[in-house]
Amino acid sequence: MVVVTDFKQEIREFLEGYVAGEDFEDSDDVFALGLVSSLMAMQLVLFVEQQLGVRLDNDDLDFENFRSVDLVSHFMMSKMNKE
Repeated sequence: MVVVTDFKQEIREFLEGYVAGEDFEDSDDVFALGLVSSLMAMQLVLFVEQQLGVRLDNDDLDFENFRSVDLVSHFMMSKMNKE
């Protein structure tokens, strides 16, 4: 089983590839900070599905689930616990 910290590291590395050296904490809202756009959100959704193997439904496509590394990680763990 993959633990939450593993998800956080992978999510952080993915986001860092798009924010060009900007510093942010795992709890920071990357949308509010202007680091991530709505277009980038779709890339994050694809990353979660393809690279981390978490299947998402239409109801899951809510910005609130993707605003920070912590929220994405928590969301993914809750999805995995349901499956």
